[in-house]
Amino acid sequence: MPIRRVGRPGLIGLAARTAVVAGTASAVSGSMSNNRQRKQQAEYEQQQYQAAQQQAAMQQAAQDAVAQQQAAQAAAAPAAPAAPAAPAAGGVDIVAELQKLASLKEAGILSDDEFAAAKAKLLG
Repeated sequence: MPIRRVGRPGLIGLAARTAVVAGTASAVSGSMSNNRQRKQQAEYEQQQYQAAQQQAAMQQAAQDAVAQQQAAQAAAAPAAPAAPAAPAAGGVDIVAELQKLASLKEAGILSDDEFAAAKAKLLG
């Protein structure tokens, strides 16, 4: 019968203890990493949602501003009888169309390039 040493584990006991400690450490590390990734994903989705809401609000405000400006122009048009009412050869009032394009550009709906292209199309 072999004599057992008391106080210190044998080689197999030491290896088993090391495996348990290493396994526990890797499980905890993986869990922390997963939690961190889920939290970052949730924050990213929240930011995207807020950006989409802001964009929608800005577009609605721009549409409202254009509608108000068009209503003001429509109300002011009959009050000004001296305004030239002769449309161009194509049947389009170029000045009114240019004013509409300018208001869309100021509202941020049209970019500079889009405005220039539409203006060239009207004048050309």
